[in-house]
Amino acid sequence: MKAALCRLPTSLKARLLVASFILLPLMVGVAGVALQNSFYDNLELSLEERMRLKVYLVINATAENDKGRLAAVSLSAGVGEQLPIYIHDYQGELQWSSSAARPYGDGLSYALADRPLEVDQVRFEHWQNEALFIYQYPVQWRGKGAAGRYLFTIVQPDSELKSAMTAYKLQLWGWLVAVILLSLVIQAVITRWALSPLQAMVDDLVNIERGYATRLAGEYPKEVQGVTDSLNHLLHVERKQRERYRNTLGDLAHSLKTPLAVIRGAGNEQLPPEGYRSVVDEQVRRMDQIVQYQLARAVRSQSKSMAQSTTAIAPMIKRITSALEKVYREKGVRLDLDLDESAAYAADERDLMELLGNMLENAFKYGHSHVSVTLATSQDAIQLDIEDDGLGVSPEMRQVILERGARVDTSAAPGQGIGLTVAVDILSSYNGQLEVGESSLGGASFRITFPLG
Repeated sequence: MKAALCRLPTSLKARLLVASFILLPLMVGVAGVALQNSFYDNLELSLEERMRLKVYLVINATAENDKGRLAAVSLSAGVGEQLPIYIHDYQGELQWSSSAARPYGDGLSYALADRPLEVDQVRFEHWQNEALFIYQYPVQWRGKGAAGRYLFTIVQPDSELKSAMTAYKLQLWGWLVAVILLSLVIQAVITRWALSPLQAMVDDLVNIERGYATRLAGEYPKEVQGVTDSLNHLLHVERKQRERYRNTLGDLAHSLKTPLAVIRGAGNEQLPPEGYRSVVDEQVRRMDQIVQYQLARAVRSQSKSMAQSTTAIAPMIKRITSALEKVYREKGVRLDLDLDESAAYAADERDLMELLGNMLENAFKYGHSHVSVTLATSQDAIQLDIEDDGLGVSPEMRQVILERGARVDTSAAPGQGIGLTVAVDILSSYNGQLEVGESSLGGASFRITFPLG
């Protein structure tokens, strides 16, 4: 059984066609046999009716002859010559027979009289061995000398019925075969047409695989629309996941630049071995935290982060700016800090470190010589203002620079242009806001707002 199932075609079109080639002829064949039997029954009923009418004609033409026996004396010669007709009395003795009965001899006469009938009974039978139809009708005759019970019999050869049946079979099965062939052709066309959306889906998937399309854009029947919607959703999720992984790799590379720059700067400061080892250890730990953080970001959902405890912001700003002063020591950046030491926010410390690191590094990188950081707390928000004295950002570019890879100044400092995008991603997960404006120092101003409550 399993071997037979394994040999079944795997194509839906082939399965439908195989099923049609098997079931359609079978169903039409059953219908053909039923029609054939019904037609044969109708032929027999019609023959029985005709033979019954002929019996009535024979009875009407029957009278007593000179010998006191019954005979169809007034029966037309044509009827008697065409059909074998017999009249037997109740004892089975032959009273009269037509000229057409002579070729059958006495054997048929004895066989017909061998089974008498009651007056209210008739007999219509097909004697297949003799190829004859028999119709017998008993009559209670009331006459002067021949009164009694008699059996009138008409015999009809079955050749006429067989000829009609043969002609009907040829015509019936000829039409049925034509219907089967036409139906199979129509079924093949319908199957091809009905399954064409699946072929269109395959073509769309091939285009997606080759990079010509990003989703299934065709119109599909409602029976497969759920499948196409699910595939489109899966493709969208997979594309977003690949994009998130790609962005995470870029964010990781961007985040590692600052610790590496600190280590490089510490090497140029000619620090004592213990001091240099301390700086390297601290930055290595920072890089390990960055790697773990970015890996976690790559797989976690985009829902709002649920922090377990509040994180103090001012100490984090001091730690980051201290490192950046070493990195940009040659620029001689003047740093003004006005920090509310009580400011704390319920956020993941790694998120805040990534956010503040990117924003502060941009200020040091693009500012000329002056950076100002102000941290204040109000009743409903924590506000952080970072200002520099660089070239600033024009109003038409303030939204553009928040897009991944976008930079205004491509010559002042090298970079990938993703720091602000990372900051926006982190802020959005906490419902925070980032506003770009003009600094009182003459450069750019970035205002970060953390909502409270």
